[in-house]
Amino acid sequence: MQLVRQKEQKTLHGRRCTAGSRGRAGIALSALLVAALGTACGTSADSGGAPAPTKGGKGAEAAAGGAAGAAPVTRAEQLKARLAAAKKWKLNKPPLEAPPAPKKKPEISTREGFEVEGHENLPPVFTAIPTQDKVVFLTFDDGAEKDPEFLKMMKELKIPYTAFLSDYLVRDDYAYFKEMQAAGVTLNNHSLNHRYLPALSYDKQRAEICGQQDAMQRAFGKRPTAFRPPYGNYNEDTLRAAKSCGVKAIPLWNAEAFPNRMDYREWDRELHPGDIILTHFRGREDWEGSMPDLVRYVMKTVTDRGYAVARLEDYL
Repeated sequence: MQLVRQKEQKTLHGRRCTAGSRGRAGIALSALLVAALGTACGTSADSGGAPAPTKGGKGAEAAAGGAAGAAPVTRAEQLKARLAAAKKWKLNKPPLEAPPAPKKKPEISTREGFEVEGHENLPPVFTAIPTQDKVVFLTFDDGAEKDPEFLKMMKELKIPYTAFLSDYLVRDDYAYFKEMQAAGVTLNNHSLNHRYLPALSYDKQRAEICGQQDAMQRAFGKRPTAFRPPYGNYNEDTLRAAKSCGVKAIPLWNAEAFPNRMDYREWDRELHPGDIILTHFRGREDWEGSMPDLVRYVMKTVTDRGYAVARLEDYL
């Protein structure tokens, strides 16, 4: 049976990011605020799935804390808050805001070279979303590290992301991922036990995938529609089993992020509109860098290249 194998990346030790002097940071942030105020930026939903605040609208009141009768938040106040969050989390620049979600979602098909027999009738396998928007999508796999600072950082910076979970790693702390879900993060399937699926029979693959669907239904009240096979490896049985479990999409990745580098699938070693970025729930035991360190490196790379992080689910 045909096997589609992804190259497994080795991890390297991370490197902590350092902030510049307080004076230089203050000057840089002030300059960014002036520049941002003169730019008609697009807005999008934050990682909580709430509509972006609009001047004088209900979304603005919600952004102000949801208190009844709260004064609308002005664009300048929003930008000031974004700059303050960036400074708090030691980012030189605030994350760019993604454009509004497309009204018509793009048609997604299996990437050339990733097909299995009969792939036309199976969930598509893809590494990027077809879009002209200068956006990328951030995804985290497995669930080993449960860093509360990561949750706080992503929420305060309003960085959207998607999680692909394996139950054997998350079952000891479902509450951590429930908090993530409550903030609007979509929790998807990464199999029960993170086994190498192509080595298993169809029935055993189905038990891994459907078993995780059941576990996530029990823990989080919802059965995912997206599945990422462990190591990115799959065969025809994997996709057939996934479809039978209710899976509709197999997002892989075009880039992989670590605390001190990015690895790329494409020959030019660059980001492209619609690229999916893979990283993991990992901490100092694995990378000698925390999850906030990882996010800082990823966001510096993404922002410096002019990309915003968008919600994957807005395009699926």
